[in-house]
Amino acid sequence: MNTRGLRSQLKDSVPVTGLAPQAGAYGVPDTMRRGFSSVKNELLPSHPLELSEKNFQLNQDKMNFSTLRNIQGLHAPLKLQMEYRAARQIQRLPFLQSSNLAIDTLRGTDDMIGFEDILNDPGQSEMMGEPHMMVEYKMGLL
Repeated sequence: MNTRGLRSQLKDSVPVTGLAPQAGAYGVPDTMRRGFSSVKNELLPSHPLELSEKNFQLNQDKMNFSTLRNIQGLHAPLKLQMEYRAARQIQRLPFLQSSNLAIDTLRGTDDMIGFEDILNDPGQSEMMGEPHMMVEYKMGLL
């Protein structure tokens, strides 16, 4: 096994938070709710551009907010961030797929057809579950 190559990959990679499997009530990953976990995906990103693509929308929003702040002042990005936060709180039940139309309208992407619009069909979603159990889990009853 070539440990030199692995060590250089670990040294050059950016640590990614939130990829560790979420432990259930007994310290064991909850595969029924979160699916199977892959050790390789938890250690390293599979491609150097993966982190950039994952954070694209966040970086785009930061750039838009800084431009808006320079042009209109501090109130404009703060108002837009409050509107984003309010739009994110509007959700359907946990077992129903949400289109996030309010956020798309605020970002100005509601009239564009993208990759996620074609291949994000709720009928082909891997997230299927017991509706009552999902609502109870979301409310903290389980």
